[in-house]
Amino acid sequence: MEQSAIIVIGGLAPDRRLANILDKPHVVVAADAGLHHAIDLGLRVNVVVGDMDSVDQALLVGAEVNGVEVIRSPRDKDLTDTELALRHAAERGATRLTVVTGGGGRLDHQLGVIASLAHRDLAHCVVTAWWDTARIDVVHGPNAVEVTGEVGEIIGLHAFGGEARGVTTNGLKWNVDRETFPAHSSRGVSNEFSQASASISVEHGTLIITRPHALEHT
Repeated sequence: MEQSAIIVIGGLAPDRRLANILDKPHVVVAADAGLHHAIDLGLRVNVVVGDMDSVDQALLVGAEVNGVEVIRSPRDKDLTDTELALRHAAERGATRLTVVTGGGGRLDHQLGVIASLAHRDLAHCVVTAWWDTARIDVVHGPNAVEVTGEVGEIIGLHAFGGEARGVTTNGLKWNVDRETFPAHSSRGVSNEFSQASASISVEHGTLIITRPHALEHT
């Protein structure tokens, strides 16, 4: 049976409406101060991962006393707490990973988090994220996904880590057929759903699919 994980990270507090739409996961991983946000969403945290430089120490001790596993890493390290949490969830066997954050915080951290979502080491996983009111889906080729939305809702497709080749869409206002999306290009922004469900496939490379107002349409 497919194992799922929710990874709650730092930054601004996630929208509380997410508590009503997140599927019940097999494991909840908090990245450092993500512990605060996970508790606010009513999630039962299984493990906290990170250097613990942002989390309230009293809250952390209380969680540990109540059986939450705490995995501490050095403050001087190569990977962010978020990437460590993602890798930990995958190592536990989760193949459906959902990151939750309200966004905000330092720009370098935000870019690093988005980059870690698309890491090829997680290509065997279904990786999504709720970023404030936006939803992010990652697709590594060769693969296809079905996404749902409302007619007229904005959706963007972004090549990540290099060009994405053989991109085909159905159900969008501006569809493409086996086209190449260049890296470092704004090609693919501001598309729209033309029907309630759209299919998106890529033959080679990686696409990041964004629905900026997904929470408002859920």
